[in-house]
Amino acid sequence: MARRYTLEKTRNIGIMAHIDAGKTTVTERVLYYSGRVHRVGEVHDGTATMDYMVQERERGITITSAATACEWNGYRINIIDTPGHVDFTAEVERSLRVLDGAVGVFCAVAGVQPQSETVWRQANRYHVPRIALVNKMDRVGADFQRAVRSMRERLAAVMVPIQLPIGAEDTFRGVVDLVHMRSVMLEGDDIDVEPVIGEIPDDMRAEAKQARHDLIEAVAEVDPVIMEKYVHEEEITVDELKAGIRKGVLAVAFCPVVCGAALKNKGIRLMLDAILDYLPAPDDVLPTQGTDPGHKSKTLERMPSDDAPFCALAFKILTDQHVGRLTFIRVYSGVVKTGSMVLNARTGRKERLGRILEMHADERTDLEEIRAGDIGAVIGPKNTTTGDTLCDTKHPITLMSVDFPDPVVHIAIEPRTKADQDRLSAALVRLSDEDPTFHVKSNEDTGQMIIAGMGELHLEIIVDRLKREFNVHANVGRPVVAYRETIRKRCEAEVKFVRQTGGHGQYGHVVLALSPGEVGSHFTFEDKTVGGSVPKEYIPSVQRGAREALESGIVSGYPMVDVHVELLDGSFHEVDSSDMAFLIAGSMAAREAAPKGRPALLEPMVKIEATCPDEYLGEVLSDISRRRGRIEGMEQVAGLREVHAVAPLAEMFGYANDLRSRTQGRASHAMEFSHYEEVPPNVANEIMEHTGGNFRFA
Repeated sequence: MARRYTLEKTRNIGIMAHIDAGKTTVTERVLYYSGRVHRVGEVHDGTATMDYMVQERERGITITSAATACEWNGYRINIIDTPGHVDFTAEVERSLRVLDGAVGVFCAVAGVQPQSETVWRQANRYHVPRIALVNKMDRVGADFQRAVRSMRERLAAVMVPIQLPIGAEDTFRGVVDLVHMRSVMLEGDDIDVEPVIGEIPDDMRAEAKQARHDLIEAVAEVDPVIMEKYVHEEEITVDELKAGIRKGVLAVAFCPVVCGAALKNKGIRLMLDAILDYLPAPDDVLPTQGTDPGHKSKTLERMPSDDAPFCALAFKILTDQHVGRLTFIRVYSGVVKTGSMVLNARTGRKERLGRILEMHADERTDLEEIRAGDIGAVIGPKNTTTGDTLCDTKHPITLMSVDFPDPVVHIAIEPRTKADQDRLSAALVRLSDEDPTFHVKSNEDTGQMIIAGMGELHLEIIVDRLKREFNVHANVGRPVVAYRETIRKRCEAEVKFVRQTGGHGQYGHVVLALSPGEVGSHFTFEDKTVGGSVPKEYIPSVQRGAREALESGIVSGYPMVDVHVELLDGSFHEVDSSDMAFLIAGSMAAREAAPKGRPALLEPMVKIEATCPDEYLGEVLSDISRRRGRIEGMEQVAGLREVHAVAPLAEMFGYANDLRSRTQGRASHAMEFSHYEEVPPNVANEIMEHTGGNFRFA
């Protein structure tokens, strides 16, 4: 079968932004203009194509990333519409891992919002080229230049407008195209109104000339051809400027900015043109790198070509009621056909691809094959999870997986009836299979089942899905925060584990030192023994014992993190020493040392951005202070006060309702996880009393 679209004419992009910036509305217009749908769905009506889950349509938010594909001017565009709510940040993370480019959508009134920063940092981590769309230019308070300034300041990014808006708010009627130096008028709100090309309005000529000069200056820094012409003040052609902008975008040197109003059907076709002109094709990005599963130190490469051996990354698992388990994959190289056997590089087992599907939200079209650069779904793999590599059985490779944040909120859940009990475990396994940030565990002391997620909304959606999709009714407890422990000073312990049980005994002797590690390092281990006092074969057992002891919590039952463990000394017995003896000795030594290291309790902190009218500012500030919050800054935005603060997650449950009642419903807020911070000793001791611990923090 021949390729329908060459690699050069393929684009894999994601639409990413803060909640309510208009991502799904933008995607709906893209699908309409490209002919993929013949009727525009609206988020506020619950008819959006990409928001196909019942919960998404009821709440008017995106919960799960949805994939689709469309055609524009002879190009194929694979699109992933991602959620904007911080609780579903894993959906953005895994989507960005497999995309070649992204469109960041920003609100013309609010500019950069907390989750916009988060997704921008995620895109930086994966080195994803981007263009930015300043959406909602028709809203009261819309200000294009202010939005661009906030992007430069808060994202620390080089933002280069390639369009200027003509008018704003209810007078927004078109854009100045700085590349072609012309106006594109978008009169009327009808979706089928054709753009009218014309001259730049007289009152905008000086502004447009300066903006084009700034654009050329930015491009000249990455393109020698433009630099040469710029220095000698020669005329730069449209094609040369486009090529220069593309070069800068692919190098992630800067980000072009366009503008529009998706709800009023303005600017989306121009954004689509910019996607084709400036975002990368699969063969524009660097060859995919991985490692040899048999020799982890050996680096392998796969060119984005149909002729290279097949390799793909599984980036999402979805349980469908009709077809069962769907595995979404991005193919980096090669071709694979329906019915083929492929290798899962993580498990070393072969998996059969029963069906290959092209996805359009929740609709599926069967394909005979899937090729390099494509995104699709497969049915058949049973043991593949998010982040696994599927590859040619004769040419194994392991691609870089996806890292996900740990859950910060957990609740106890119990089935209401015996019938629910049988279904609950199976349903939770399937949901945790789908969502890497959703964890299920059992509390050994109480026998309760605990579910953990990224926030209240995340767990609320999970419980709702249990009821609707799996017909499981459950009672849930109040949300509980996922605290952690750490130590603040170096401490040591020596443990000799000796057991005589007739025949061979058990002997393990270790001297361990624990010291504060780097923030985010979790657990690090170093062997500092000399002269073989502890044989090399037993050192991994000591490491495992220490790690397991710290992970189970030493003083309060919460995992101990950011600890560096050193094995200083020890001894062994020729006959009685064993892996088990040294594992137990390592565990006992870690447990004995940690309480001497001035333990501290850590709690998750969240960034808050609350927006309110001036008259309610005092109420908002005092409420944040009452919740142990710190005010980090304030600014005036579109006639409202925007408060930036940091507060403990434990104090923020129910904040949305409190804020609405204190401000008569006129304030709004956004909240996202920021970092872990030490709990004040008096609060930590209260927490210990609630958990039944007897340790006192000083």
